[in-house]
Amino acid sequence: MSKRSHCKLVRGGEYVAEVSVVLIETDEGWSPQLSIQDAEKLDLVRDALRRGNLKKAAEFARVYRLTPVSA
Repeated sequence: MSKRSHCKLVRGGEYVAEVSVVLIETDEGWSPQLSIQDAEKLDLVRDALRRGNLKKAAEFARVYRLTPVSA
C-alpha cells in the first residue's frame, strides 16, 4: 500500500475549491481510494460552496471564483 497527495477540484455554483487529499493505492481492484475523512471533507466543501458559505469552505480548501471569459 502506498499513499500520495493529490489536489481534487470541487465546483459549486460560481466557485471552485482545491482540496488536498491523500490517495491510497493498493494492489486490489479498487485503487486509488480516499480515506473516509477525505471523502467527508470533499462533501463538506461541496456543500459549503453550494450554500455560498465561503468561510467554511476556506477552512478546508483554497477557494476561487469562476469568471467567464469572452471570446
